[in-house]
Amino acid sequence: MKVAVGADHAGVRLKDELISFIESLGHQVEDLGCNCTDSVDYPDYAIAVCEKVTQGEADKGILICGTGIGMTIAANKVPGIRCALVHDLFSAKATREHNDSNVLAMGERVIGPGVAQEIIRIWLETEFSQGERHQNRVSKVKAIEDKFALHP
Repeated sequence: MKVAVGADHAGVRLKDELISFIESLGHQVEDLGCNCTDSVDYPDYAIAVCEKVTQGEADKGILICGTGIGMTIAANKVPGIRCALVHDLFSAKATREHNDSNVLAMGERVIGPGVAQEIIRIWLETEFSQGERHQNRVSKVKAIEDKFALHP
């Protein structure tokens, strides 16, 4: 699986620690930055990762900022992205099984690397259940997205 990873200045340390872990699971990682601790704007990195996912150049995306909140908000503005903010193991599994999330967001200031690794492992290994009720709900989210899409 190819995983696009991005972070802002508040998530860069955790991002850098997690890349080798993701690779150790057998996945290919594309690091889309940032690579500094100078203040940067999280939407720039969220968009870069989400574009890779929506264009099929990455199977999934992972975003990290201080809390994960900003990245989640920015990512969910991109049509086709279902980004979940996760800081616990149960939610990591549930968001894949029930919501078919394709982008994961976490906060470096909220969790440590050990928990983040386990979240990533569970999230990458868990398949969407494809149960009728879950598929119906994901389809309704897509319909909302289509309804409010900006048309040029």
